[in-house]
Amino acid sequence: MLLLAVALLAGCAAPGGPPHLRVEVVGTLPHDTSAFTEGYELADGVLYESTGLQGSSTLRAEDPRTGRVLHSVDLPKDYFGEGIAVVGDKIWQLTWQQNVAMVRDRATLQLISTASFQDEGWGLCYDGNRLVMSDGTALLTFRDPKTFAVLGHVQVDYDGQLNELECADGSVWANVYPTKTIIRVDPASGAVQGVADLSALGPADDTTPDDVLNGISVAPDPGEYLVTGKRWPLVYRVRFTHDGS
Repeated sequence: MLLLAVALLAGCAAPGGPPHLRVEVVGTLPHDTSAFTEGYELADGVLYESTGLQGSSTLRAEDPRTGRVLHSVDLPKDYFGEGIAVVGDKIWQLTWQQNVAMVRDRATLQLISTASFQDEGWGLCYDGNRLVMSDGTALLTFRDPKTFAVLGHVQVDYDGQLNELECADGSVWANVYPTKTIIRVDPASGAVQGVADLSALGPADDTTPDDVLNGISVAPDPGEYLVTGKRWPLVYRVRFTHDGS
């Protein structure tokens, strides 16, 4: 594994705005360039990745330290895979415009049941009590982790389309589509607690505009996160810190 120690951003908060976060890259690992990453979550030493595109969507279990695929299942050809969230021994997986959320067995990745929902499915995470879902707007929807029923909403104070999500440290981390920005959100108020610029990461070739940053998960090592993008060749191990910390 290539080890780096690069501070990508050392910003200060704009007057009246959320603080900028320093992004430190501490390592990389390989990422499958065929994986159109839509959901990304580490749980109990296994990294789960949901990939999109109709006709080739998958759910995968991977070794987080090598990127090796341990197990993979294909979605129905008419489904476009989106965000995922691990809840106990099950995994919720969204579809984009098919209005179907799938419950899968975590050990086998096989389908157990489905639930229907309105609007589009983008990102999903689990905060220990509720599922948190994005729909391509700045709105986050809270859902029951057993029934997928709507429990509430919060409007995020940010002008952007929230995509893949990670629930960690009492916050919701959100990729902002189609940028290389990740924001940290207070789920109680929708206030943005930090903005991270990851523009130095990912392929330098921008000829494929769909291959955007879209993956964030806690890493095996405390205080670190794994970030990647759609069809990116690398996953980056990073730390987010406030300037001066």
